[in-house]
Amino acid sequence: MENWRSSLEIYDLRRGDLRVVLQTDRLIEAPNWHPDGWLMVNGDGRLWRVPLAAPELVPIDTGFCDRCNNDHGFLPDGRIVLTHHTGAGAAIYALGPDGPEPLVRDRPSWWHGATGTQITYAAARGGRGVRICRMDLTTGVEQILTADLCDRDGAEVHHDGPDYSACGQHIWFNCDLGGHAQIWRMRQDGSGAAQVFADAQVNWFPHPSPCGAHVLYLAYPPGTTGHPRDLSVALWLMDVQGGQRRKVVDLFGGQGSINVPCWAPDGHAFAFMRYARA
Repeated sequence: MENWRSSLEIYDLRRGDLRVVLQTDRLIEAPNWHPDGWLMVNGDGRLWRVPLAAPELVPIDTGFCDRCNNDHGFLPDGRIVLTHHTGAGAAIYALGPDGPEPLVRDRPSWWHGATGTQITYAAARGGRGVRICRMDLTTGVEQILTADLCDRDGAEVHHDGPDYSACGQHIWFNCDLGGHAQIWRMRQDGSGAAQVFADAQVNWFPHPSPCGAHVLYLAYPPGTTGHPRDLSVALWLMDVQGGQRRKVVDLFGGQGSINVPCWAPDGHAFAFMRYARA
């Protein structure tokens, strides 16, 4: 379409090509890929289903959650999980048969990934900045995993974008401990946290592929602060050891492009958002 603002696209690793799924004049963000073969995005405070066979924005009933951001996805049991913003801060809900049900009550919390009976998310706790947390859904017990990752001078360090490895034994995330955001990995209990590689780019939102072979991440230009939208950025792939890094897509985007897990279930492709330049 002409005069689009948001372009939902798929990159196929086997063919090495791009497919435009849907373009709209709305601002839509953060595609997830459902195992049944449809994509989910957020826009206008709601969630939307995009069937791949006949792409269009089909509204998802999120009940009273009408300020959904780009931190959403699917739980292993198939339920939709979302982050809803209120005056008290962001909270995480799961969509049940009777509507939204609280999943993480402490605020602010921003959902990012799930495996088995665990979820991982970014959260601000105790005035110590944003940390990576996990919760066991069977017990409801929260654990702060990165409480000790602080600069030597006591400066706050921002941790974000956690996502589980295919085996569920590791959590990937970004951390600016060294001065700007880089890709890190730790065991799922928070031990063994280490930076995977170092470069001058500002790197966010690592997403391991379901096949266990790749990690996708978003690279901002050097000097970028935070994870803003509307910049010239790139999507990069690497192996799970941090090697064989290669740029696969140049785009205008950033915030909203790949905030959450976006791989096809078999790991052969991933979805992302590209945005039009003003």
